[in-house]
Formats: sequence, C-alpha cells, structure tokens
Amino acid sequence: MKKIEAVIRPEKLNEVRMALEKAGYPGIMISEIEGHGKQKGVTLQWRGEQYKVDLLPKIKIEIVAKDNDTEKIMKTLIDSARVGETGDGKIFVSPIEEVVRIRTGEKGDVAL
Repeated sequence: MKKIEAVIRPEKLNEVRMALEKAGYPGIMISEIEGHGKQKGVTLQWRGEQYKVDLLPKIKIEIVAKDNDTEKIMKTLIDSARVGETGDGKIFVSPIEEVVRIRTGEKGDVAL
C-alpha cells in the first residue's frame, strides 16, 4: 500500500476531486495548508505599496491506495491539477505498513 500526498492550487480542488472520482478513487482526505516552494512566496501590490506574501494557500490531498493503483492516481492528479506554471504543487508517495478498518477490524487491502 502507498500513501499519496498531493499539494495543489486551491482553485484546482474541484477539478481534481471530480477526476479522482471518475477514475474510481473517491476516498480522499483534504486539508487546507499554507507554504511555499522555491519561489518563496509572491510579491503583491496594494494601494501603490508592494508587500511580500511568504506563505501561500494550498490544498493537501491524501490518498491511501493499493500499490498497483499508485501510477494511475498520480497520472490523474497531474493531469487534473497542472496549470503549467510555478506553484502547481508536488506529489509525495510513501509506503504504508498497515491499514485497519476500525468498524470491522479488517486489515490490509481489504480495509481500504
């Protein structure tokens, strides 16, 4: 099993959710986060004054999936979240040792 974490632009959330559901992966966790990558924020202007915003709003999507579904999920995320500009986000994939469904006690792939 793998845990797929994607950090995306907030305005792409609905498109990403619909693409994941269409691909057969409706089970996701979503968090609103703030951060920055290499660009270290943006410089904006308001009433003639420039100011720097260091932490930009982002959305973090987490999905736990079977190993053989990982590539399809990553492709779906890339295709639906990409704008083609700095700040599109990142995808992180980590191994998951165990999953347990609390209600039934089922373990492993069955618990997903």
